[in-house]
Amino acid sequence: MAVVEDTSRIDIFERTGLPREGIAAWLGTDDAVTGDFRRDAENFWRQWRIGAELLARLPQKSARSQAETSAAAAILERDREARARFLASHVETVYRRLTDNLTKFKRVEHLVRDAATVVPGLVPGEDQLAKENALKQQHKDGFEVDQGLLLSHILGHPVCGMHLCHAMLLPRPDAFEHVGRFAERGKLEFEGASVERRGKAAFVTMRHPRFLNSEDESTVDGLETAIDVATLDRETDIAVLRGDTVEHTKYRGRRLFSAGINLTHLYHGKISYVWYIKRDMGLVNKLFRGVARADLSPDEIAGGSIEKPWVGVVDGFAIGGGCQLLLALDYVLAANDAYLTLPARKEGIIPGAANLRLWRFTGDRIARQAILYGRRLDCDTPEGRLVCDEIAPVSEIDSAMDAVIDNFTSSGVVSAAGNRRALRVSQEPLDAFRRYMAVYAREQAYCHFSPALIANLERHWNAQNRTP
Repeated sequence: MAVVEDTSRIDIFERTGLPREGIAAWLGTDDAVTGDFRRDAENFWRQWRIGAELLARLPQKSARSQAETSAAAAILERDREARARFLASHVETVYRRLTDNLTKFKRVEHLVRDAATVVPGLVPGEDQLAKENALKQQHKDGFEVDQGLLLSHILGHPVCGMHLCHAMLLPRPDAFEHVGRFAERGKLEFEGASVERRGKAAFVTMRHPRFLNSEDESTVDGLETAIDVATLDRETDIAVLRGDTVEHTKYRGRRLFSAGINLTHLYHGKISYVWYIKRDMGLVNKLFRGVARADLSPDEIAGGSIEKPWVGVVDGFAIGGGCQLLLALDYVLAANDAYLTLPARKEGIIPGAANLRLWRFTGDRIARQAILYGRRLDCDTPEGRLVCDEIAPVSEIDSAMDAVIDNFTSSGVVSAAGNRRALRVSQEPLDAFRRYMAVYAREQAYCHFSPALIANLERHWNAQNRTP
């Protein structure tokens, strides 16, 4: 049944100069879910199309009056509620169409792109995204939140969600080509990371020297590829993750593990929403679970993952996303002056899968203090040692790293994969990760476009005066 025309709402919208007939058509669309996919897709497409046209008539977010701001928020909210209702009924049909009835694996970045064609209006198209990507974060309307709703519903569906987890654990499309080159050369360099074979260990080095080895759009693909190569390399038994030397005046020439997400790029709108999901379901989860095979489930019961132990070496600090990486590793060696933080409170976002994992190391109270209150954990303290397995003086960190590698490999690591799976099945089976990511995908989308994020970055990071 069509919605009865709401004259009071029409009057509110008319104060913005939007055409009365367009507003009435948008408010009068049939937004009831019938359960018939084709009919619902067509009905909601009309609502979403008209809503997008009305929104496009308004000035850009930064130039809107109070009335225009309220109208834009009302349009986005009503259409977003309709998307949520549509997905609650039809998410499995959407996902099966996107994956040819589960016969094809698609990564999240391709999934949200193709969904714009399979169900027009469900997620932003390339034109909408291109316009938003040119803006600072505070000036965006947040169309990517609809990508978060789609991914949250997919991950919330047991069959579809596990299929997507499997897709994101597969080697990247060009990984095997790089593995072949690595077998010949023993060293490869990618944007954001390098991988090098030294004896029985494959060393992955995070490299973003201007930004303290932080992570952003320019580093995520290269780092994941390096992790694929290190994991799949047959000549090594163990992998090591470490940060490179940096260029910043305060730390020039020093190694640092990672400063986490590039907050300057975040403030200037240069990090997409999908970046978070791609990172945590891809490179971070591969550190924790290994690399999947296409012909076998990556869950612990099937035991089909290709994996080896990962050692983290922390120089200086592991902030935010850097600390998140440590929670996915098997052994952490830290310099005695290093520290860990998860400054989610000061950033205004959810710290990846740290909410799922940190409490297993520190207990619930310290985890809440770190995530909700910004508590710093110095590595060489009782609390820091709950995350770090070994502490070494700065001057001895390299020799300590060599000793760790020797201790892991001197007797072989034939049981390493089995022991990793046995630990995971009781701590965090893949289905538990899927359920967590269903919540994370939705909540992070709203955090990413929250005004509080901008206020936090300006207050705690001076982001408005930093150059991307």
